[in-house]
Amino acid sequence: MTRALALALLLAATPAARAAAPDADGPLTLEQAVATALAHQPQLLAARAQTRAAQARAAQGNAALLPSAQLTGGVSRGDGPAPVTPGNTYSLGLSASQTLFDAGAWYGAASGRAAAAAQAETERSTRLGVVLAARTAWYQAAAARDLVAVARETLANREAHLAQVKAFVEVGTRPEIDLAQARADRAGAVVLLIGAENDHATAHAQLNQAMGVAASTDYALAPAEPAPLPGEEGAIEPLLAEALSARPDVAARARQREAQVATLRAAQGTWLPTLDAGARVSEAGPRSDQLVDRSQRSWSAGLTLTWQLLEGGRGAARASEAQASLDALDASDEAFRQQIRLELEQARLVVRSARASVEANGEVVVNARERLRLAEGRYQAGLGNGLELDDAQVAVTNAAAQEVKARFTLASARAQLARALGRS
Repeated sequence: MTRALALALLLAATPAARAAAPDADGPLTLEQAVATALAHQPQLLAARAQTRAAQARAAQGNAALLPSAQLTGGVSRGDGPAPVTPGNTYSLGLSASQTLFDAGAWYGAASGRAAAAAQAETERSTRLGVVLAARTAWYQAAAARDLVAVARETLANREAHLAQVKAFVEVGTRPEIDLAQARADRAGAVVLLIGAENDHATAHAQLNQAMGVAASTDYALAPAEPAPLPGEEGAIEPLLAEALSARPDVAARARQREAQVATLRAAQGTWLPTLDAGARVSEAGPRSDQLVDRSQRSWSAGLTLTWQLLEGGRGAARASEAQASLDALDASDEAFRQQIRLELEQARLVVRSARASVEANGEVVVNARERLRLAEGRYQAGLGNGLELDDAQVAVTNAAAQEVKARFTLASARAQLARALGRS
């Protein structure tokens, strides 16, 4: 079963997953890998569940500020001397209450809402991490695929050289040692191909993990040449400004501070009085089929003011703890800003270095192939030796492998820079 078909079967459960699945006979694109990870990566699914839990906790905090109502009812039967009422009796009651002023509850609800908003930003940050992991794994798998192609080309060249050397040895124009060397070189190329194919399969398994799926590693990847990232050659200050305004972890810290400020206000609010409004309507009496209606109806409404005068210093201690936590958050803000700047600097430098490596390795490959062509001509003309030919082939293999690694290092570096900037 091909990888595409396995993914199609695996992802058929949801519309989003079906949109992300590749065609049955088509290779897996980078965009499909990212979409699959967003739909199925357990890390992101857990973050989404945590956001829902935080929103539910915020709703619980809001409940203290909303009206509440309670309906009660009961029936009883009694017999005996007064004051016990003989026969069946019933009672019904409806009560309602509304908090008019409670600073602690109000700020507590505000803290819960800010905490839920912070968790939503944390979910966005997790999403960016999942996207980065999927892209990086896809690039690594694509690089492994191209390294397999390099190994196969090397093996084909070694086999061609072996056939040439064998012919030369048979006619006596080359010594036997050249044939032994050519056979050893071919065997080394086989080992190189086996290792490259194993690395290729391992890279696909890692890509499956990054996408959050369990399926075969036997599938193809679509070709891709990542475009330059807008602003990758720009100055650090505009990039830093973009990161501070766009990164969800920055927004999450801001929401966390809001939650901590509200927690401090809630602790201080316990020193203030609370005011509640309440009302009740009730009815009680004998069974409705009694000949004489002796039911009693009543109602009441009022306000209740409560002021906690002494509480053993608990409120003050809570406020002191909340203030200390707020001070700790503020103290870490500058360090966090510096960390973002460092991430951007490192990502920019890696992009710059990888871009230069791609350009340099392209020239190295061209020259190495020309060297191999000349070495082959010299060997066939009897002017060169097997060692010269072997060195030229090794140079081509190494240059081609380095060129592949440089291209995908650049792609991964651009993905890392995008993550540092808060771009999806």
